[in-house]
Amino acid sequence: MGALVNKRMIMMEWGDCDPAGIVYFPRYLEYGDSCTHALFERVGLPKPRMQEKYGIVGIPIVDVHVRFLLPSSYSETLSVESSITEWGRSSFTVNHRFLRGRELAVEISEKRVWSARAADGSGRLESKEVPAEVKEKFGASAEPPAMKK
Repeated sequence: MGALVNKRMIMMEWGDCDPAGIVYFPRYLEYGDSCTHALFERVGLPKPRMQEKYGIVGIPIVDVHVRFLLPSSYSETLSVESSITEWGRSSFTVNHRFLRGRELAVEISEKRVWSARAADGSGRLESKEVPAEVKEKFGASAEPPAMKK
C-alpha cells in the first residue's frame, strides 16, 4: 500500500505577496503547516481530537527543508500534495509538493515530533511514541522495518 496523499488547492492572495509581487517565502511554511493538519484531518485526526485522545500538546516541527524552484504570484493557484514519507518511534516526516500545473514550484520536508507535557510537572515538552493505530491510519505498518543482515 502506498503512502496516503492529501491534495489541496491554494490560491495566492494579494496579502501573501512581497513588494516584488511574488509570494513572500515564509508564507509557504504557513501553507505547509496547514496542509499537515489537513492531512491528519483526512484520516479523522483533527488536532483537538489528537490532543484529547492521545494526551499530546501537538506535533511541532523540529527540522524543515525548503526548495524554491518557481516563483508564484498573486492570483495563481497551486496544488499541494502532502504525505508522510517516513515514520520513526516518536517522529515522522511530512513532504509537501507545491505544483503549478505539472511543474514543481516548491517542496517542503518537515520533521515533526509527537509531543506531550513531561510527567514531572515541569511543563516542558517531551517526545512520546506515535501510537501504532495512528501510523496504521496512514497505511504504515505498525512493525518497525526488519533489520538487514
